[in-house]
Amino acid sequence: MIPLPSRTFLNVPRSLRVGALLLLTALPVAAQETDPCFKLDQPTKYPVESIIDSARTLGLPWMPLRSQVCEGIAKTKGDGKRILAALRDHFNRLKLAQTTLGAVSDDELEAAATVLKVAKPSQLVAFRERQKGRSDLEAFTVWTDLITRGVPSEDAFIAISKLWRDGADDATFRSLWKDVQADISQGLNPGAALQNRVREAPVRATAKPPQPEGQKENQSSR
Repeated sequence: MIPLPSRTFLNVPRSLRVGALLLLTALPVAAQETDPCFKLDQPTKYPVESIIDSARTLGLPWMPLRSQVCEGIAKTKGDGKRILAALRDHFNRLKLAQTTLGAVSDDELEAAATVLKVAKPSQLVAFRERQKGRSDLEAFTVWTDLITRGVPSEDAFIAISKLWRDGADDATFRSLWKDVQADISQGLNPGAALQNRVREAPVRATAKPPQPEGQKENQSSR
């Protein structure tokens, strides 16, 4: 709502008053044009905004969803149905990742949601337990990339989850990705390349999770 002009404003010459009012009227329009949803048709705009608002409320990374809308508008020339379907799918994968992994960073949730495009939801459970401060971002990124490069989905999961349980750090996952990528570029079968490189990966023992107090007392009394 545009505020009513004050008496001081009314004393300004008429030509300047008209120009100022036109500028004030145009400001909301300019603000709208920076919003990607402004370019959507009305039947699509409301559910898109609703999904983004729901992501914000649930504590999910919602800014990437807005970026996805912008990308969708550019790629599909504003095809509302395709944009909405892709957005809803990504939102649902984010929710599933949050439910499965618990409190993790936005980057990890984004990476997990991407993994779920090519992997089974049940496979994500293997990454819920972790040492304090440990991130699964690199593991998820490499996992997804291996599958997109032709490594069988089950083989990729077994290899990445084993390294994760063995305590592999980010450098180990990055090294695995580079080596497998190099082997594939040389013509080696993607699955075989992964198997060979996993056997060469260093193993780091993970710290055992602390035992509940009741178990400690039982063991000490034996």
